[in-house]
Amino acid sequence: MNIDFKKCNDMVPVIIQDYFTLKVLMLGYMNPEAYEKTTKEGIVTFYSRSKKRLWTKGEVSGNFLTVKNIMTDCDNDTILIQVDPAGPVCHTGSESCFGSESKKGFLYELENIINERFESNQEESYTNRLLRKGIDKVAQKVGEEAVELVIEAMGKSEEKFVNEAADLLYHFIVLLKAKGFRLEDIEEILDGRNKK
Repeated sequence: MNIDFKKCNDMVPVIIQDYFTLKVLMLGYMNPEAYEKTTKEGIVTFYSRSKKRLWTKGEVSGNFLTVKNIMTDCDNDTILIQVDPAGPVCHTGSESCFGSESKKGFLYELENIINERFESNQEESYTNRLLRKGIDKVAQKVGEEAVELVIEAMGKSEEKFVNEAADLLYHFIVLLKAKGFRLEDIEEILDGRNKK
């Protein structure tokens, strides 16, 4: 990547975006050293203009930003880094420094919750218990939820319909986990179909 650091006194703005939800999380600045450290370690490091030093996001809070993708704009003087955040990004505890709490992209958060419930073996968790029963039980549950959704689609209650839709979507994500896939695998297939 050929980044034009010279345009603004060896500094470029860096937009941080959630890789999964595409939410804009924060804006920081990098000099060449911060960029090099970020690309080498895979964890976002900025140049702090107030501290006058390199600053790795999360060095105090533990909410590191793991790099998933790095791009530059058309002039090569602004960087977009897509990350997998380890927690809230803003010092206020918000997921974004722009305060835009939104449920768009929540499915990826739900996928992470499902993974965490299984990986940490939380015995009180319905998700964990279902996954531990095996693929047959998970697939059966998806079938049951699909039938319930079809029944509610023919009924008159919008509330029941959207709740059954939510149940089906949740169990579908659990099934993806059981089969070793992620939502982004399905998105990739749908995107490929759309481009044909």
